[in-house]
Amino acid sequence: MVPITSLWLPILLSAVFVFIASSVIHMALKYHNSDFKKVPDEGKVLEWFRNAAIPPGEYLMPRAESMKEMNSPEFQEKVAKYPGVMMTIWPGGRPSLGKSLTLWFLYSIVIGIFAAYVAGRALGPGAPYLSVFRFVGVTAFACYTMAEWHEWIWFKRSTGRVLKNTFDGLVYALISAGTFGWLWPTEIM
Repeated sequence: MVPITSLWLPILLSAVFVFIASSVIHMALKYHNSDFKKVPDEGKVLEWFRNAAIPPGEYLMPRAESMKEMNSPEFQEKVAKYPGVMMTIWPGGRPSLGKSLTLWFLYSIVIGIFAAYVAGRALGPGAPYLSVFRFVGVTAFACYTMAEWHEWIWFKRSTGRVLKNTFDGLVYALISAGTFGWLWPTEIM
């Protein structure tokens, strides 16, 4: 068994390497540029949203308040007549990229901690590289990707976007696994 405190270096370095890889994926490779479509007549739609003054939050349309309402003819007519909409509204102004990048880095540290916990409970000091790689890799892969499929199943996320995010998660998991395998302690002090 290897305590998490002995794995702080691979936890932090894997987060740094994942952060760099995600920057390359999003800024240089740009295959995520097609994740979202542009709304026709965007200016008119944005103006409507501004005038509607909908508070920040997550919304579903049409939305029933109860099962009884969901089964009502009026609600069923809305479902048949209008497209379904799931949307997130945030306040106007430029979103803070610094805050998002900081949260992404902290998220990667948390995933590193989970991977360290699983591998540290399963393996001892001096464990073979491939054993460390396997435990950390599968844990990190699950952490980076499993919620994507939940979003696909329940929230209608596009298959292409989910597959791209799953591929990214595989890259991040391989980077994490390689970092832990490289820096796995040979003995505990």
